[in-house]
Amino acid sequence: MSSPVAVIVGATGGLGTALTGRLIRRGYRIGATYLRPIDTDEFEERFPFDEDQLVLRRVNATESGEVEDFMARVAARFGRIDAVASLVGGWAAGRDVKDTDDVRFDWMIDLNLRSAFYTVRAAVTHLEDAGDGRILLVGSRAVVDNPPGQAAFNIAKAGVVALAKTAAAELEDADITVNVILPSVIDTPATRRALPFAEYVRWPTPDEIAAVAEFILTGDSGVMSGAVVPVYGRA
Repeated sequence: MSSPVAVIVGATGGLGTALTGRLIRRGYRIGATYLRPIDTDEFEERFPFDEDQLVLRRVNATESGEVEDFMARVAARFGRIDAVASLVGGWAAGRDVKDTDDVRFDWMIDLNLRSAFYTVRAAVTHLEDAGDGRILLVGSRAVVDNPPGQAAFNIAKAGVVALAKTAAAELEDADITVNVILPSVIDTPATRRALPFAEYVRWPTPDEIAAVAEFILTGDSGVMSGAVVPVYGRA
């Protein structure tokens, strides 16, 4: 049997880079996306160019056609897709519901929910063709806590959880699992710069969260679907 194939949409951030490394060590071939070229430097340094194992392409995950085209290209290149992780997302705060303008609301919906929806929709046919599969989405601890001042983000991430649960129920008979993890703040250089006085020693690292994502995306998690998994540790 050929090596399994995983697609990671939004692969060049801290979590995506850690997850890519874990899956490559397991023998996976990877289709990976990025949006900004500046975000690929560390990723390309860590993973030498080898299109027999890793395909890296610029994809705007908020454009359905770009996501669908990339999935099709990866399936054609490697012959199958076995696992898909949707890691695209972002946070914007500082606005209560009454102060949230349309631009901020649309931005959070597009970046967090629309990207996940397009990824799941584009993935299903390829996973069905493979005979089974795994899908991982990223929600947020904000779905549980609903902190004030970030209404659009909270709403978008709640939608991601609803997407995961709905897709899990729809795909049960196809042996395709769909699960969602709930991080809070992740300990990366960018978050430390943004929150210089925070108690970052309590934040989970990208690799700690990637370990959970690896379990969800591989065969070991086959009995779990529709799960909402907290990955915020002591944060």
